[in-house]
Amino acid sequence: MTVIEQLIRIVRERQRRGVKFAELSPHNLAVLGMRRTPVPAMSTPAQRFAPPAQPSPVAPAVDLSAAPPATPPPSAPAVFPPPPDVSSADWDALCQACLSCQCCGLCATRHSVVVEDGCRTAPLMFIGEGPGADEDAQGVPFVGRAGQLLTRMIGAMGRDRASADPAKAVYIANIVKCRPPGNRNPLPEEGKACLGYLHRQIALVKPKVIVLLGNVALKFLTGRSGIMSARGKWIEVCGIPAMPTFHPSYVIRFERDAKQFHDTKLLVWQDLQQVMDKLSEN
Repeated sequence: MTVIEQLIRIVRERQRRGVKFAELSPHNLAVLGMRRTPVPAMSTPAQRFAPPAQPSPVAPAVDLSAAPPATPPPSAPAVFPPPPDVSSADWDALCQACLSCQCCGLCATRHSVVVEDGCRTAPLMFIGEGPGADEDAQGVPFVGRAGQLLTRMIGAMGRDRASADPAKAVYIANIVKCRPPGNRNPLPEEGKACLGYLHRQIALVKPKVIVLLGNVALKFLTGRSGIMSARGKWIEVCGIPAMPTFHPSYVIRFERDAKQFHDTKLLVWQDLQQVMDKLSEN
């Protein structure tokens, strides 16, 4: 009888006796072509009574919906063409250049290009900062609440915005021809893109006196800031006497304060009286 047959007989006898498991010696395992599964070593008393190992900490779940959106890569700054040379343009060419201008970012948000109002041969020129919402909608400068106050001031001077008579007429323009979003002040590059148009307007109108309405007009045309200290004092713009004064939108801020409103209007009126005196000298 072979060794394998002997092993089979022994296993069957143990099965009859109810033995379910039998430990085979290394020799018998080798005979059967099997390998013993290593039995783990008996743990020490310290290991048996040691507290169970703590599980590795689990990172808290991250709510991806609450995570901030990824920051997009910075886009290249917009490149605009240089302003056209309008130094020798006539009125038609100048207005066409203004209407088709794409030289700054305001061209993307404008509804209208607001070029001018009044008489092109008027001896008196008013320059503001830029169109607001009403002006952008109608295409005419100074037609909103501030414009209505300016119209009354012009009337108090004995002049009329709608008049074509140079003795009574005025001409009105702005630093920029398109509305800055939210009625903010024009940016330096926006004002720079428009100044050539304004300088040509001044050259074509040839006013005897210019009124600068507010700090923005003062800064872009003279490089100076501080309308509070500059108002009421004569300066020159393009070789023409110019009077800085408060912008009508600044004046109407005080409408709910009767005294402040009156006092601010009085300061503007004093400036305009100097303008009337200057006009009467010519």
